[in-house]
Amino acid sequence: MNDSANPIAPVKIDIWSDVQCPWCYIGKRRLEAAVESSGIAVDIEYHSFELAPDTPVEYEGTPTQFLSERKGLPMPQVKEMLTRVTDIATSLGLDYDYDHIHQTNTIKAHELLHFAKAQGRQLEMKERLLEAYFVKTEHVGRVEDLADIAASIGFDRDEVVRVLESNEYLPAVKADMEVAMQYGIQGVPFFVIEGKYGVSGAQESETFANVLTQVLTERDA
Repeated sequence: MNDSANPIAPVKIDIWSDVQCPWCYIGKRRLEAAVESSGIAVDIEYHSFELAPDTPVEYEGTPTQFLSERKGLPMPQVKEMLTRVTDIATSLGLDYDYDHIHQTNTIKAHELLHFAKAQGRQLEMKERLLEAYFVKTEHVGRVEDLADIAASIGFDRDEVVRVLESNEYLPAVKADMEVAMQYGIQGVPFFVIEGKYGVSGAQESETFANVLTQVLTERDA
């Protein structure tokens, strides 16, 4: 058993995610609710996963058109899917604005997340980028726009431009993708808890809380 002289170590949660994944933002909120309700300390680290690495930075169409083209689905069906996910997001206090979202390539956003991690501020940057894409409909594919987003939460704009233009963190993004392949991850969000429990998708908060509790129970035993 743990006591005050032997504090409980945080539960490590590695999350593969993409900035333009609507379920990733929903999953983030549900996990946060689970952590708050359970009172279990966690150590969260985000990892890069590109849902559509072949997307041009300046994609001309709408997210609806993109998904219709990519999945081979009729536009009305895609609109219905987006309405459903938007309604779920709204129930969690997230106001998705799919009418104005800029579909784009997210490789530079992933590089920015690795840069932020090196500064000890990855979680803050992840929240800001998700908000930028889904709520504020800012462009998260271009270096200059990402530098503005980073500067809005106190990062040095010029340094961000330098880092992104130099591709300094591109190897780290690729390494994350390689690990995702080794794990067999084909969609996100994907949560790996304590390196041994895999949770796929934006599960309900109760599911996350149950897994966290189970991890601590097994660790205690």
